[in-house]
Amino acid sequence: MRSGNPVLKDSTFQQPIEYVGERMTLPGTVNKTAMLLAMTLITAAYTWGRFMEAGDPSAIYGLLLTGVVGGLIAALVTVFKKTAAPYSAPAYALFEGLFLGGISATLEVQFPGIVIQAVGLTFGTLFCLLAAYRSGLIKATENFKLGVVAATGAIFVLYMISFVMGFFGRSIGFIHDSGTIGILFSAFVVVIAALNLVLDFDFIESGVEQGAPKYMEWYGAFGLLVTLVWLYLEILRLLAKSRD
Repeated sequence: MRSGNPVLKDSTFQQPIEYVGERMTLPGTVNKTAMLLAMTLITAAYTWGRFMEAGDPSAIYGLLLTGVVGGLIAALVTVFKKTAAPYSAPAYALFEGLFLGGISATLEVQFPGIVIQAVGLTFGTLFCLLAAYRSGLIKATENFKLGVVAATGAIFVLYMISFVMGFFGRSIGFIHDSGTIGILFSAFVVVIAALNLVLDFDFIESGVEQGAPKYMEWYGAFGLLVTLVWLYLEILRLLAKSRD
């Protein structure tokens, strides 16, 4: 199996053959995903409210920093200690909400209505791709997986290069540019992020078929949330560029 999502790799669902106990189920993973999304929404709403009340970005800098650092730590714990997923995955969702709420509020002030559009497009994409996957319209073949993984890796490397260049006052222009090339690039990234959802669906379904332990429902939900957060942020970026 192969997934473009870095937290869902080939060995994710490999468990000792002697494992006995409750097994991972698809409905259970769906429920856990819904719970993580609700937690993310709660803390996002809190940061959003703080920003709108103060009307000053500096009022939420602390929350943004907490969200970024806390989310990173929770994600690393989840990836390297999968048995902790029932606790670290909810922590990741709560921390990520702090970050997303701040970013969303900041862009909403600049471009009114952009957040509801981004949320609608994100969940619309999720449900459409899920329906296409369940109906067999889209199949996660090995060539499909290879293409998406390669594109995802290329985007990651490009972002990291841009990040490092930022320390020297330089950047890769088209990544942040609001011109035609910049918009097309963001549209491409949105497509790749969306296609990663298909790989995640396939990977989670494979885990269920292999009889992964119950706690892997939280891990699968965490992996799906990581992709959804990436997709939402890229859609926000695309909408902001198109409005700029």
